[in-house]
Amino acid sequence: MTHVISTLAASSSWRSVGPYVLQWIKAYTRYRVTIRRSLFIIFLLRGILSVYQAMHTFKKEQTKPVAAKSLDHKNKKVDVDMAFIRQIQRLLRIVMPGLRSKEFGMLVIHSGFLVFRTILSVYIASLDGRIVSALVQGKVKDFVLGIVWWMTVALPATYTNSMLTYMQSKLAIQFRTRLTTHIHEKYLSDMTFYTLGNLDDRIKNADQCITVDTMKFSNSLSELYSNLAKPILDVFIYNYQLSRNVGFEGVFIASLIIRLSSVVMRKYTPSFGKMVAEEQRLEGEFRFRHSRIIENSEEIALFEGQDIEKTVLDKSYYALIRHVNRIFRARVPHGMLEDFVIKYFWGACGLVLCSVPVFFKVEGMEMGSVGSRTEGFVTNRRLLVSSSDAVGRIMYAYKEVTELAGYTSRVIDLLDVFDDVKAGRYQKRLVSSVSTQSNAKTLEGRGQVKDSQDIEFVDVPIVSPNGDVLVPKLSFHVKPGMHLLIVGPNGCGKSSLFRILGGLWPVYGGTVNKPSPRDIFYIPQRPYLSLGTLRDQILYPDTVEEMHERGVSDKDLLDILHIVQIGHIVDREGGWDVEKEWTIALSGGDKQRIAMARLFYHSPRYAILDECTSAVSMDIEKIMYTHATALGISLLTVSHRPSLWQYHNYILQYDGQGGYVFTKLDAEKRLKLQEEKTSIETKLLEIPKLEARLQELREIQQNA
Repeated sequence: MTHVISTLAASSSWRSVGPYVLQWIKAYTRYRVTIRRSLFIIFLLRGILSVYQAMHTFKKEQTKPVAAKSLDHKNKKVDVDMAFIRQIQRLLRIVMPGLRSKEFGMLVIHSGFLVFRTILSVYIASLDGRIVSALVQGKVKDFVLGIVWWMTVALPATYTNSMLTYMQSKLAIQFRTRLTTHIHEKYLSDMTFYTLGNLDDRIKNADQCITVDTMKFSNSLSELYSNLAKPILDVFIYNYQLSRNVGFEGVFIASLIIRLSSVVMRKYTPSFGKMVAEEQRLEGEFRFRHSRIIENSEEIALFEGQDIEKTVLDKSYYALIRHVNRIFRARVPHGMLEDFVIKYFWGACGLVLCSVPVFFKVEGMEMGSVGSRTEGFVTNRRLLVSSSDAVGRIMYAYKEVTELAGYTSRVIDLLDVFDDVKAGRYQKRLVSSVSTQSNAKTLEGRGQVKDSQDIEFVDVPIVSPNGDVLVPKLSFHVKPGMHLLIVGPNGCGKSSLFRILGGLWPVYGGTVNKPSPRDIFYIPQRPYLSLGTLRDQILYPDTVEEMHERGVSDKDLLDILHIVQIGHIVDREGGWDVEKEWTIALSGGDKQRIAMARLFYHSPRYAILDECTSAVSMDIEKIMYTHATALGISLLTVSHRPSLWQYHNYILQYDGQGGYVFTKLDAEKRLKLQEEKTSIETKLLEIPKLEARLQELREIQQNA
C-alpha cells in the first residue's frame, strides 16, 4: 500500500487533490484490518437478515387459506418467488424422499465430482502460470515438466467431466422415475383418471403433463443443480485465491460491480417462467386437438368436416407459434445484455484486477522478476476467467430457474387437481347461470354411500357434470334375483345412474346402498379391449395368475367363447398368447361377444348392460341373456329393444322431464300392448291414403 501512495504522489494530475487522497489512503492503511472485518460482519448480518425475511415470508404464504390461492391456471403468475420455493420443496420431497434414498446418494457422489473438478481447476490455473513463466524465462526443463504434469492432470480431469455428465443424466432419470411413479399412483387411484376429464375441466391435457412436463421438470432440475452448485463453489474458492494473490480490495470492488450489474440484469430480465408455462399449455392444447381428430375421425369424415378441423388446428398451432416467437424476441435483447455485461464489461474489470500485482505492490507479496510476475498474471487471469465464467453461469442459471418455475408450476397444478378431485372438490363450467342458481342447493349437498348386498337409491339426485339436474330425487331398490330394465329418452339420466353407482360421479344427496365393486360388472355398448393377449381380453381386469388362483384354465375360457359362439377366433387369431390391437382386429359383434364372455368369466352378483347387444343378432342376444340369468347374475339393462323385455321383471322408466316410474314389468302384457300400439300406429299411417282414395271415389261418382 505504501508503494501505491508513492505512485499517486508522483503523479501531476493528483497534486490538486493529493493531500486529501493521501490522507484517506493513510487512514485506510492504518485501519485496513478493522475495515475488512467490519465489512465481513456487515455481509454476514445481511445474509442472516435475508434468510430471516425469506423464512418469515414463507411462513406467511404457508398460513394463507386455500381459497385465497389463485385457481386461474391460464393467467396464473409464474415467477421465482416464495410460491416457487414452496412448490419446489414439495416436489423435492417426492423425487428425493430421504437421506437414505438412492437419489440422495447419487447427489452426494455428483457433488463430490463437482468439488474435485473445482480443485483441479485451481491447480490447473497455477500449473498454467508456471508453464508460461518457464516459457518466458527460457527454462526448458521446467517447461517440459509442466507439460508432463499438464497431460497427467488431464486424465482425472476428463474422467471427472464425463462422470459429471453421466451423473447429471442419471439424476434426471431417477427424478423422473420417482415423480412419474408418484403421479401414476395418484392418477390411477380413486377413479382420478375419469373424474379429471369428466367432472373437472382445469387440466385439459393430462397426458402431456404426465409425460412431457415431468420429463422437462426432471431434466431442468438436474441441470440446474449442476449449473448452480459448481459455479457457486467456484466463486468462493476462486475469489478466496484471488484475494490472496491481488488483495482483498480488488476482489471486493469487483464483487460490488458484479452485484450492481446483476441487479440491473435481473430488473430487465423478462418473465421467462410465465412464458414457458404458457408455451407448455399451448403445446398441450395443440396436441389435445390432434387427439380429438383421431378419436372422432369417423364422425368428422362422415360430415366432411376436415376443413373446419384444419381451421381449428391451424388456429391452435399459430397461437403457439406466435407465443414462441414472442419468447425468441424477448431473448434477443436479454442475450445482448447478458453477453455485454458478462463477457466484455466483467472481462475489462478482470483485466484491471489482474494488473494490480503488476503495477502496484500488494501487501504480503514481493514484486519479483518478470517471470514471477508473468506467472502471477497468468494464474490470476486463469482464476479470474474461471470465476467470471462461474458468475456468468450463475447469471445464466437465473433464466433456467425461471424456466424450472414454469415446469414446476405445471406439475404442481396437476398434483393439486389430483388432490382436489380425490377430495370431491370439482371445478367445471356449468350449463348456464339460470341452471346454476336454481340447482345451487342441490350442487352444494353431499349424500351417503353405504355397503350393502342390494342396490338401492334413496332420494338421490341425478346431476350431470355440468350442473344440470336430470332427476331431482331417484329412489328404487334391486335385490339379488331381480332384473331391471331401464328405458327413457336420450339425455334423461339412464347411464348417469350407472356412473353414480360405479363411484364415477359424486352423490349430491340421499343415500346409495351398493355392494363392493367386485360384485358389480359394467358392459358398455363399445367394450373396452386392453393392450395384451386374447386371453387378457376375457380376464380383464384379472391377470393370468389370478385366473389360475380361481381354478380356471384355457379350456374353461374356450368353453365360455363357445357359449357366445366365437370359439373359432382362438385359432383364427393365432392362439391365446398372440398380442394385437384388438379394437381393430375384431368386428363390432365379436367385441360385444368378448365383453359378454368376460362377464361370464367373472360371474358377478350384478351386471350393468348398456346397449351391449346392439351389434349381435337376436339369437345370440337370447343366448347371452339366458346364460347370464342361469349364472344367477342380476341384470340392470339399458335398452329399447322389445326382445329384451322377457329377461327382466322390473322396469325403471324416465319421462325426460325429471320424473320416473319404478314398477314390476309384465313382459307378456307389455309385448301385447306394444304389438297393439304398433298395429294402431300402422293403421293411423294408412288414414291419409284411405282419405285420398275416398276423395277420388267421390269425384268419380259425381262425374259418372
